[in-house]
Amino acid sequence: MQLSRGLRLLIGTAAAVVALAGIKHMSQIVGPAFLALTLTIAVSPLRRWLARKGAPGWVTVFVPLATVIVVMGALALSLVVALAQLATLVPTYAAKYQELLASLTAELGRLGITSEQAKAIFSGLDMGQLVKAAQGILTGLLGVLSAVVLIVLLLFGMSLDARFMHGAIQRLSPSPLVSALAGFAKGTCNYLVVSTMFGLIVAVLDTVALAILGVPLPLLWGLLAFITNYIPNVGFIIGLVPPALLALLASGPATMLWVIAVYCVLNFVIQSVIQPRYAGASAGLSTTLTMLSLLVWAYVLGALGAILAVPLSAFVRAVLLDADPATRWATPLVAGREITPRP
Repeated sequence: MQLSRGLRLLIGTAAAVVALAGIKHMSQIVGPAFLALTLTIAVSPLRRWLARKGAPGWVTVFVPLATVIVVMGALALSLVVALAQLATLVPTYAAKYQELLASLTAELGRLGITSEQAKAIFSGLDMGQLVKAAQGILTGLLGVLSAVVLIVLLLFGMSLDARFMHGAIQRLSPSPLVSALAGFAKGTCNYLVVSTMFGLIVAVLDTVALAILGVPLPLLWGLLAFITNYIPNVGFIIGLVPPALLALLASGPATMLWVIAVYCVLNFVIQSVIQPRYAGASAGLSTTLTMLSLLVWAYVLGALGAILAVPLSAFVRAVLLDADPATRWATPLVAGREITPRP
């Protein structure tokens, strides 16, 4: 008996919900595994370049692996050191923070809000809580060490297999699944290149602007802007809040407004207007679907899901749509543009 289209859609939606619930339950394995796969794909051009130059097999395995480990290790070490400096710096602004709260309480009093009501409003805004939040981030990073071990082990295994898998796939007879996965790998690599280039541009511009404005720890905020650049559309907001608050404590409201203005001009235009048109297109996703992917994968996998939202959705598209001729008609709807059929 043939099911109606509406019933098939309902069954497919239910299956998707069950699958996402299972992925969420196994997020500590699925997240690091997909990150390792994404990093392996990211260095695949280097692996192919070494192979074309006639490098030995062990070189094509260990040079890309070492590149990923060095870059990720340097990034993590820089972030931990900068956050440690932040945890040390924040308590020095305790007096300025209390002065700012007193000024805000006085302004609210002129609007008819009593001091008791103002204290109730600001009760959750404690300088000690800011320090604990910074220390919590450090503790969270240290807690990721177990995941780092898993990621490195997976990277090592995937790097060993990639050299042979590439040749094995090429020898397979052409099939929709092989073609879809090849398109996913190429699109993901292009997406990572585009996001990294825009991230470096944003990070440099933000660091220079914050240094000119005299905001403390400009390198930390530039690094944060680079990392949050991989979060589609709303990454600049996450990267804006900490330097804006620190600018308020260090130099006053005028500097904070300048920081907000600079971030809105640089980060919003680059990250939320220009970059999604290139990043989403390189991964084969429309702008709307890119934003929805962020919400779904952040809920399922947390912060790692937000960073990997576009590659994850591109993988789902490759497996469920591109690999099946019966559903390939929906590919232009997902990509937001016309797709030229693969020969």
